[in-house]
Amino acid sequence: MSKKIDQSRESALSVQKGIDQPSQINPGLSSGTSRFKKKERLTTDEMYKGILAGDRSILSRGITLIESSLSNDFAEAQNLIQLCLPHSGNSLRIGVTGVPGVGKSTFIETFGLNLINEGKKVAVLAIDPSSTRTKGSILGDKTRMEDLSVNPNAFIRPSASKGTLGGVARATREALILCEAAGFDVILVETVGVGQSETAVSKIVDFFLLLMLAGGGDELQGIKRGIMEMADLIVINKADGDNIRKAELAASGYKSALHLFPALPNGWTPDVTTASAIGNTGVVNVWDKISEFVNHTKANGFFENTRRKQAIEIMNDTINESLQNNFYNNPEISRLLDNYKKQIFDDSVNPYEVAQLLLDSYFKKG
Repeated sequence: MSKKIDQSRESALSVQKGIDQPSQINPGLSSGTSRFKKKERLTTDEMYKGILAGDRSILSRGITLIESSLSNDFAEAQNLIQLCLPHSGNSLRIGVTGVPGVGKSTFIETFGLNLINEGKKVAVLAIDPSSTRTKGSILGDKTRMEDLSVNPNAFIRPSASKGTLGGVARATREALILCEAAGFDVILVETVGVGQSETAVSKIVDFFLLLMLAGGGDELQGIKRGIMEMADLIVINKADGDNIRKAELAASGYKSALHLFPALPNGWTPDVTTASAIGNTGVVNVWDKISEFVNHTKANGFFENTRRKQAIEIMNDTINESLQNNFYNNPEISRLLDNYKKQIFDDSVNPYEVAQLLLDSYFKKG
């Protein structure tokens, strides 16, 4: 005879009444009184005046505008740059690079805070590598420079490279102009150190700083050669604790290697030094070396000459970019391009022939 189950007894299988769960929807967003209001779009003149006043929030919005790929933003961005140009050119532009793990962010934070203690305003433009597939970036530099990011005399702007060297050069160069108009004395441009964005950045800065580690090994030689030739100063970072002796030996080795490179036309001899960003040792010496370089190149005229050459490159890059944008935004070219792409895909025409036909069509109509 089966026993009747007592339904009143507690069971591990029975569902207990839980506490009331809060709504998954923010009540402030569901009502018409949300405190999260969309920022009103500033006019170009308002943005320009805010940048000149040193407003970091407006400066950030200005850089967002010049980085925009929307055609509607292009004219406004160019107007903003034209307004800021007369107020630019008075800062020192320093490129900072090194392999991942070398301590770039820690070094920049210590270096930047030292400069701020000397009464300078410091901006950091950090170029993050983007995925070539999704164009996404981590953009984590503000989290790695906690003290510098909250300092009122500092400005940190991480920007995605979007997978293109041209985009790096143009957007960073224009961001430099805005930062200079905002009154920053020193602008540090940080690159990831594993690609060729260093070449693009070296053409828009006054001084190029390379951070290295002791005992990097032969696996880095392919990276070292090209970047070392661009460096005005090499710093063996993390020279602290048991690593001090290794760093000194590495510095000696790099000094010997630099003697094999041809002399620089500006008369400067690149040097090698050691530093510890965590211990803030040797970092002041880095600034002394940079100041020595500036004094040297200003005395022999190469500092201003380099800036003039960079201005010519800006002109060339602007022409190339304008031609490219005009070409692809041409309605007739867009129509022909779609048709030719299908033919290339079907192997009925070759891409070289199509390219020439499109160019011929574009310039005839122009």
